Amino acid sequence: MAFPVGFGWGAATAAYQVEGGWDADGRGPCVWDTFTHQGGDRVFKNQTGDVACGSYTLWEEDLKCIKQLGLTHYRFSLSWSRLLPDGTTGFINQKGIDYYNKIIDDLLANGVKPIVAIYHFDLPQALEDQGGWLSEAIIEVFDKYSQFCFSTFGDRVKQWITINEPNTLATMAYDFGIFAPGVPHIGTGGYQAAHNMIKAHAKSWHSYDSLFRKEQKGMVSLSLFVCWLEPADPNSKPDQEAAKRAINFQLDFFAKPIFIDGDYPELVKSQIAYMSKKQGYPSSRLPEFTEEEKKMIKGTADFFAVQYYTSRLVKHQESNKGELGFLQDVGIEYFPDPSWKGVGWIYVVPWGIRKLLKYIKDMYNSPVIYITENGFPQCDPPSLDDTQRWEYFRQTFQELFKGNYSGTVHKSGSIQVVVW
Repeated sequence: MAFPVGFGWGAATAAYQVEGGWDADGRGPCVWDTFTHQGGDRVFKNQTGDVACGSYTLWEEDLKCIKQLGLTHYRFSLSWSRLLPDGTTGFINQKGIDYYNKIIDDLLANGVKPIVAIYHFDLPQALEDQGGWLSEAIIEVFDKYSQFCFSTFGDRVKQWITINEPNTLATMAYDFGIFAPGVPHIGTGGYQAAHNMIKAHAKSWHSYDSLFRKEQKGMVSLSLFVCWLEPADPNSKPDQEAAKRAINFQLDFFAKPIFIDGDYPELVKSQIAYMSKKQGYPSSRLPEFTEEEKKMIKGTADFFAVQYYTSRLVKHQESNKGELGFLQDVGIEYFPDPSWKGVGWIYVVPWGIRKLLKYIKDMYNSPVIYITENGFPQCDPPSLDDTQRWEYFRQTFQELFKGNYSGTVHKSGSIQVVVW
């Protein structure tokens, strides 16, 4: 394999996962601090992010690794509560600003482009106490926080992610209750949180567009997690339709409103309405956008940021008992092929990324695509024999090259991709 000239290589981190320093220098608590400090069955070995990788005090060591790897991009997230301890601009923590200024300046001094996620799952606890993502009030608060970030760092940051994996967060945190804040609202909470996240993202994009773009000349999007979904039986019409529904619920739920027309996919709306009626609800559990909101949401992304790790097979499975839940609404069962090899939940399915990118190209009018997360885990304890890891990457890039994908947004090709 020969990588195109200018091919983009990067690494991605998230504040709560790497920084530590959970109560250092004025940082306020976030929902993950509260969640992990409670311990219990939902917290693996009662571990916390109090120290994590220690990046808050060890940034210089991280920078050495970035330089050693020869990265061209580094994606990281801002800790909302490190910058604004109570989540609002009423109290600004200068030491938090200083920390991120140093990261950005050090990256640029070493020829590495910073890609900054404004929010990566770590909502300030003070905002969660006021309703968090289930409250419409969060939309205005998030917009003000975004404007603060654009104003403070946008002179140097030219690529922004407003919300990391809102599709994952909405389902795992507010429907299943597995992620912080860990209070499940099965069948309703995930949709309400997603609804507010879409509007919060769109409002922030418009703020950048009207207040900062002309001077800062940057780009704004949001990143979507996608596990490619394939019919378990390719000759089964029900399984084919189940896979289509699954992709609609997972990817198109967020992408269609933002990239196409400001509204949810018709298949999603009809499916949730059908299941809601079946369960005795007077109307659909999925909130509706007003016509004005649709106009506000449409077209609020400057590139398509996608996060791919693996794939699953999908089988039609309708809920006959009318149970509430996300998977029940979709009407599927999903699982890996027994022949796939992997670690944890990630199976090596290289062709999945090519099918996913082809789907995005066809569905969303050939956008510029950034693969903002991709990778393979290590066992615990890690082994120096990482054959599976490098084989995963080798096969993944082979699939990219089969599609004639370019390495940067400047090169021609059937799909334009930047990878890290």
